[in-house]
Amino acid sequence: AGSHRYRLNPDWPAVLDCAHSAGSQVITASIQQEEYASFRAENPEWTFNHLAVDYRNGNVYLGAVNRIYKLSPGLEVQVSHETGPDEDNRKCYPPRIVQPCSEPLTLTNNVNKMLLMDYRENRLLACGSLYQGICKLLRLDDLFKLGEPFHKKEHYLSGVNESGSVFGVIVSYGNASPDMLFVATAVDGKPEYFPTISSRKLARNSEEDGMFAYVFHDEFVASMIKIPSDTFTVIPDFDIYYIYGFASGTFVYFLTLQPEMGGGPTTGSSSAGREQVYTSKIVRLCKADTAFNSYVEVPIGCISGNVEYRLLEAAYLSKAGAILARSLDVAPDDDVLFAVFSKGQKRRPRQASQDSALCVFSLRKINEKIKERLQSCYKGEGTLDLAWLKVKDIPCSSALLTIDDDFCGLDMNAPLGVSEMVRGKPLFSDAVDKMTSVIGYVYKNHSLVFVGTKSGRVKKIRVDGSSRALQYETVQAVENGPILRDMAFSSDHHYLYVMSETQLSRVPVEACGQYSTCSECLGSGDPHCGWCVLHNMCTRKEKCERSSEPRRFASDIKQCVRLSVHPNNISVSQFSVTLVLEAHNVPELSAGVNCTFEDLAEMNGLVEGNRIKCSSPAEKEMPRIIVDKGKGESLYLKSKETGLAFANTSFVFYNCSVHKSCLSCVSSPYQCHWCKYRHDCTHDPRTCSFQEGRVKKPEGCPQLLPAERILVPVNVVKPITLRAKNLPQPQSGQRGYECLLTIQGNEHRVPALRFNSSSVQCQNTSYFYDGMEMSSLPVELTVIWNGDFSIDNPAHNKVHLYKCDAQRGSCGLCLKADPLFGCVWCKGENRCTLKQHCPHPENQWLEHNGINSKCTHPRITQITPLRGPREGGTLVTIRGENLGLEFREIQGNVKVAEVDCTPIREGYIPAEQIVCEMGKAEKSQYTGNVQVCVGVGECRPEFMAKSSKYYYFVIPRIINLKPSRGPVSGGTIVNITGSHLDAGSNVSIMFKDQPCTYLRGGQWLTCRTYASLHGYGNVSVSVSIDKAHLQKDLRFEYVEDPTITKIEPEWSIYSGHTPVIVTGTNLDIIQTPLIRAKYNGHETLNLCQVLSPTSMLCQAPELPISLARHQEVPERPDEFGFKLDDVQALMALNNTNFIYYPNPEFEPLSVSGVLELKPGSPIILKGRNFLPPTNSGNGKLNYTVLIGEKPCVLTVSETQLLCESPNLTGRHKVLARVGGIEFSPGVVHITSDSPLSSTAIIGIAAAGALLILFIVVVLIAYKRKSRESDLTLKRLQMQMDNLESRVALECKEAFAELQTDIHELTSDLDGAGIPFLDYRTYTMRVLFPGIEEHPVLRDLEVPGYRQEQVEKGLKLFGQLINNKVFLLCFIRTLEAQRGFSMRDRGNVASLIMTVLQSKLEYATDVLKHLLSDLIDRNLESKNHPKLLLRRTESVAEKMLTNWFTFLLYKFLKECAGEPLFSLFCAIKQQMEKGPIDSITGEARYSLSEDKLIRQQIDYKTLVVNCIHPENEKSPEIQVKVLNCDTISQVKEKILDAIYKNVPHSHRLKASDMDLEWRQGRGQRMILQDEDVTTKIEGDWKRLNMLAHYQVPDNAVMALVPKQVTAYNSVNNSTVSRTSASKYENMIKYTGSPDSLRSRTPMITPDLESGVKVWHLVKNHEHGDQKEGDRGSKMVSEIYLTRLLATKGTLQKFVDDLFETIFSTAHRGSALPLAIKYMFDFLDEQADKHNIHDPHVRHTWKSNCLPLRFWVNVIKNPQFVFDIHKSSITDACLSVVAQTFMDSCSTSEHRLGKDSPSNKLLYAKDIPSYKSWVERYYSDISKMPAISDQDMNAYLAEQSRMHMNEFNTMSSLSEIYSYVGKYTEEIVCSLEQDDAARKQRLAFKLEQVVAFMSLES
Repeated sequence: AGSHRYRLNPDWPAVLDCAHSAGSQVITASIQQEEYASFRAENPEWTFNHLAVDYRNGNVYLGAVNRIYKLSPGLEVQVSHETGPDEDNRKCYPPRIVQPCSEPLTLTNNVNKMLLMDYRENRLLACGSLYQGICKLLRLDDLFKLGEPFHKKEHYLSGVNESGSVFGVIVSYGNASPDMLFVATAVDGKPEYFPTISSRKLARNSEEDGMFAYVFHDEFVASMIKIPSDTFTVIPDFDIYYIYGFASGTFVYFLTLQPEMGGGPTTGSSSAGREQVYTSKIVRLCKADTAFNSYVEVPIGCISGNVEYRLLEAAYLSKAGAILARSLDVAPDDDVLFAVFSKGQKRRPRQASQDSALCVFSLRKINEKIKERLQSCYKGEGTLDLAWLKVKDIPCSSALLTIDDDFCGLDMNAPLGVSEMVRGKPLFSDAVDKMTSVIGYVYKNHSLVFVGTKSGRVKKIRVDGSSRALQYETVQAVENGPILRDMAFSSDHHYLYVMSETQLSRVPVEACGQYSTCSECLGSGDPHCGWCVLHNMCTRKEKCERSSEPRRFASDIKQCVRLSVHPNNISVSQFSVTLVLEAHNVPELSAGVNCTFEDLAEMNGLVEGNRIKCSSPAEKEMPRIIVDKGKGESLYLKSKETGLAFANTSFVFYNCSVHKSCLSCVSSPYQCHWCKYRHDCTHDPRTCSFQEGRVKKPEGCPQLLPAERILVPVNVVKPITLRAKNLPQPQSGQRGYECLLTIQGNEHRVPALRFNSSSVQCQNTSYFYDGMEMSSLPVELTVIWNGDFSIDNPAHNKVHLYKCDAQRGSCGLCLKADPLFGCVWCKGENRCTLKQHCPHPENQWLEHNGINSKCTHPRITQITPLRGPREGGTLVTIRGENLGLEFREIQGNVKVAEVDCTPIREGYIPAEQIVCEMGKAEKSQYTGNVQVCVGVGECRPEFMAKSSKYYYFVIPRIINLKPSRGPVSGGTIVNITGSHLDAGSNVSIMFKDQPCTYLRGGQWLTCRTYASLHGYGNVSVSVSIDKAHLQKDLRFEYVEDPTITKIEPEWSIYSGHTPVIVTGTNLDIIQTPLIRAKYNGHETLNLCQVLSPTSMLCQAPELPISLARHQEVPERPDEFGFKLDDVQALMALNNTNFIYYPNPEFEPLSVSGVLELKPGSPIILKGRNFLPPTNSGNGKLNYTVLIGEKPCVLTVSETQLLCESPNLTGRHKVLARVGGIEFSPGVVHITSDSPLSSTAIIGIAAAGALLILFIVVVLIAYKRKSRESDLTLKRLQMQMDNLESRVALECKEAFAELQTDIHELTSDLDGAGIPFLDYRTYTMRVLFPGIEEHPVLRDLEVPGYRQEQVEKGLKLFGQLINNKVFLLCFIRTLEAQRGFSMRDRGNVASLIMTVLQSKLEYATDVLKHLLSDLIDRNLESKNHPKLLLRRTESVAEKMLTNWFTFLLYKFLKECAGEPLFSLFCAIKQQMEKGPIDSITGEARYSLSEDKLIRQQIDYKTLVVNCIHPENEKSPEIQVKVLNCDTISQVKEKILDAIYKNVPHSHRLKASDMDLEWRQGRGQRMILQDEDVTTKIEGDWKRLNMLAHYQVPDNAVMALVPKQVTAYNSVNNSTVSRTSASKYENMIKYTGSPDSLRSRTPMITPDLESGVKVWHLVKNHEHGDQKEGDRGSKMVSEIYLTRLLATKGTLQKFVDDLFETIFSTAHRGSALPLAIKYMFDFLDEQADKHNIHDPHVRHTWKSNCLPLRFWVNVIKNPQFVFDIHKSSITDACLSVVAQTFMDSCSTSEHRLGKDSPSNKLLYAKDIPSYKSWVERYYSDISKMPAISDQDMNAYLAEQSRMHMNEFNTMSSLSEIYSYVGKYTEEIVCSLEQDDAARKQRLAFKLEQVVAFMSLES
């Protein structure tokens, strides 16, 4: 799990909770990273339950499902203790650890129900749910288990499974007496087993028997209370849930939640179907009470604003603190109880209310209430009132005694219940985010309460009074809630530990640092926070330097620093002005201050008391200010003491010159003046040239006054006169006035005249604008003078140009125009124009309000609607021309189809449109046209209009309505069919009294229902069209909204479109149900198809996620639900865990996109995420793969789809579909085998002819022979059948085994325990194979008297070895000697490397020399260059191996070791699954043909239960063995199982142990490979197997140390001589594997008896093979299919290993430098010798690394790991090594049926392996070269790491032995060498010889 430190995500929305207390503002803290720590569950199912903090050192103890953790205060894990899961059944009582249980056992999680700190004994009590609730006592320091009492009834606390229903309190009685534990628990329906509340002894010794014994127990009374069984008859699921407990004073208290026992039938029991009502109570007991007579129970609750809060969620006992104490009327250190309740008294798990309240109780008041009740009861008043304990009411009995505060009850009037509820004071409530936990403490007299909520937030609340609680901050403490009840403070109260089920977080108690200003800080309401003035930060007082000095630390908002400045604004053109700052609440500033302008200058401030003088910036530092309102800078005061700004005020630099108009200049808030004649704004009025030209007020500005509309007809010459004020008179040299009009983007300048200061006129001009679309065009008008000085136009006066004839084509429209336009209708020209443009005489025109102002010839152009009901009420709209200019002209003058139609004023548009309402039509009226007469009075024909279209009366009818039912929430689309439904103007559809919005056509109406106002049931539907009510009895039924109960499966892939089956109710009433998902604010929908009222099939919506970020993790949508008409409740389901998995991704079929195939061979589509990893095992997706048009049959696995190709040929596109994805990975090209050539056909024909001839001859012969051969035939037939069935059976079996999943292997291989050898052992095994204790590991052994001499000599010799000239000469000389054997060469190379281990740079240099020599020699001697480095014939080659051995150790450990070990284990395990012959080493499963058992051996797998040889008590270990295993093999398997992760050298040896079979009733029998019972047939003696002893399945076995004699053994000598371990011992070796084959044990007859031993197969070389057995030998070839089966099973492991070795990047660690360096060296050499054949280069590299190093390691994993390799494993590894060699070779392998089986076995894989190797080599060559400097640094580091692994003296001594042999030759060659002569090396060597041979 680890402790993840993380920041709260800055993208989270700021959480702003609305607090209920007035005016409180909640700030969500963003938490500093270092303060926030978090620890997460290692398994999401193993949720957290309880939390405890050690107040002495701050360590945190966390109780979770199956684990107890000890964490540091920063939440780093220190220790974890495992508590489960374990086999159990909750019905087992007593638990199965005490006596066997008949119930079925399953693996059960252990929930932590109680976690208590026992400080006195320094231990932790951790009680779980397993085994009826037993407890562990763990040592606090390391969680070591001190005790776990489980064998007595008192040890089982309760079998309940929830973590939140048990509470314990440890009570101390002073030093002498032991502590007591009060335990209160729910009993989960088993009241007879478990008391609900009891007090127990807490023994000092954790292993003591009396642990948890009841404090007192006799026949009648005991220190416990059990729930009577009668209570369960009333309420079957009665239980008492304990929420909190504590000790205070002389009492122990528990807070409970329990069902209320109803008094009368009204409340009823839950079985009556009513909801159970719950009550919260507080229970009080005396600490010293042993008989529980002091038990009193009081109901508690809280009422806030008429809402009852009665369900207790959490509680916490705290001190009152001075401020709260005053308002509660208690002492400051009195106990108060903070409690959180949720609303009501009903526990509904599903739709539980989120409304909750925080309340406070004074413990003193509760005790007073109890005392009152005790006094009244002892006066005989009332009943005991404890319904659950006394099922009938028992009256109180009176007694004379005084009851004081510490009264502990008598055996009368006890236990006692109080009926009246104690009400807490409500402090705070929240209706949205339910509160779930509470904790509090007192800080500086303030009582602070921290409340956890359902959403994972912590509310921080300051409680200053019983009615005043301020929630001042909310923090998201865990990612998702709810927060559990247990919260705790760190030991210094600086942090709060908060947990949800999967995350434990450490939250700082205060986050003052988030407030950046003094007012924010002190207004936050957090009493921890104050303002550290000169440091300008919000912090605790103790963190502020010198905070005790006056005014350096502000703790009240009134004490914040205030700053004012005078003046507070200056112009940008004023420089270095003196500013006076006045500061309040500043500390003493003797260290001085600076004044700083935000981003300008900083200058020194002069302090005078609380005034500071500064000057404004100088000219060069001023800002350029263009904005008209000036630039607001902040002016800061910076303390020279801290270098921080601690106060600021605003200061403005303003710029007058940006104002370009007089009005904006003088109304600017700063001192700006306008110079009228310069047309300029300035801050300094002195710069204006004329005194009268200065303007200070807006009234003095030159400006145009508002004008009436200025109308100018187009093309008419006209002046424009404007009123103004303060117009300046242009001075000499200034130009006059102009008007500027912008018409359609073109500027027109017109000269203008200034009459006086208040009037100006634009000269006579005509204007024009384009187009007839606009009848008038407003145009901007500006008056300017002197070229570009504009006069302000505050009223925005515009000129309106207009055309009479635009948009006015008819007389009516013309006369309707604005009368000011002066437009008339010119009859002669039939157009609208100005009066002066119409030719006279006067009666030729019509004008508005003139004598003739009535247009003739009205015309109707359009009527809607054209049909309507007879009943009338239809609104008919008539459009046309000249339809009157006033409403009264047409009032009462409209008829439609002879029926009066009343015009409506609102619909009338003069001249253009009339809307009228139809009256009722008579029976006889069917149709007619529309008539309109314009005018008042009688109608003249020229004012009459008739329509050409007719209006019809129709009778609308309704046929039916469907669907006839829908959800009560509405949203149903209802279709009503009928005829003439499009008639009329208005339709009304009413569902009872609710309207419905509609669409309509001729034969249909559709409308969408609203939510029903009257709940469920039938409503009548009425339809009316205008005034026609359509008669039809329509009903619509509102039924219950659909509900959804289950979604299956609850997952899809990102792209959606996978089927989801939804079950629920009433689903069939929805017409088009949709399924929806919402993610990141985007919503997606998909379709559903209703199958029945209770089920529908949906296609999952896609997750709107940007697939660009190839997501690789499952995502949950923010909302997931259904759009079912208007049913809101299902839009977002709360209880669904719908999750989206990454999309399957396909890889292309091949690089080119085309895959060549033979017909019938399968197509494999590779990719990933094909099976989503759902919780219920793999999710199945529905894949379709089309080859061309044809689908194919699929087999799906995680990373591939196997598609059996349909029989097609040719090219076909492959298309894969799944969910919403379609992908074409490419094209397959299926080619049938090539047709025959013509010569072949002739050949076949000829052969056919011969064949026929031959058959004829044979037939004739056959006739003769037929009679004799009949018998022979029958005999052959039988033999063939026999053979065939055996082959079939064998193949079938082999195939079945192949299918046996690889999972079995992988699951067992746990990467954790790879037993790597240490560096020294590993190098020794490679450098000196087969030599156990090599001298180089020991100190030099020389007789004492010679020691000094020899050491001197060797030191000198060492210096020579470190001389390159000497060393090269030495090696060359040795290699030239005839007597210097291959072994010697290897030995010298290894010894030299051990000496040079600490000087690897030098060793590498020498090695390069030797190699380059070797290459030169190799090429000179005309050998094939490929043979270089192939065999170890020189010192250089062995040195190269050793060099790699040294430098690749780290790579082995970090990368390659794991797959190699996995392969070894997999082989071993797979071999051991089947029989292995203990003597020949043959096995049923094998990769090697030589080691394959070639016959059918019947065997059975047994499980033996094995007792641990070193710990009889620990649980038995189950071991799988075969009944045909010899006893030695069983012992080995048992040892393998017991010491699964223990290195081989640390295990017990099988040969030292005996196998003991423990049968029932104490019988024990020792099993051996050979004993008196061994079977002997003829001269063959068979080793004993388990079957021989008839050992059954599940037998109990034990390994015991070897005894001297055993009662069933034969005389000892023969046992030891022929025991099977002897054969194994022959195989145990550490030598090179080549020697192995010769060492396979031959079966030598025993000397005394002449008997040969066998196990599973008799060795065939012994000629026992009878001739008759030929059949079985012949068929033995079919067993070779088993090689294939084994290969298939191991394939993954081989692939993994090869892939790791042949890839350049490995999980984070780079390619070892040594490899790159050596390969580059070889390439250099090849370049130097002009070898450009890539094959040669490839071969050199292969010979150098894979063949020199890797093959050795693969064949001998025992060089790297501490393991034992058996002969069968060795044989298999050899096959893998051979394959590895073949993969590195460049030559082609021709395979035929005589090829060795191992080559055939991997024939198909080798080409791909080869490509890996080629890729590997090419990748390496592409990598950047390693500089010698880097390489040397790396070598020096390696040398340093393994400095003292070997004893250099011993190594030198060993090398020296060769000098001794060949002294003369070496001296001779040193004298011939020039360089050696110069250094006098021969002389130095002779000195060494002299020292070494000196006899004292």
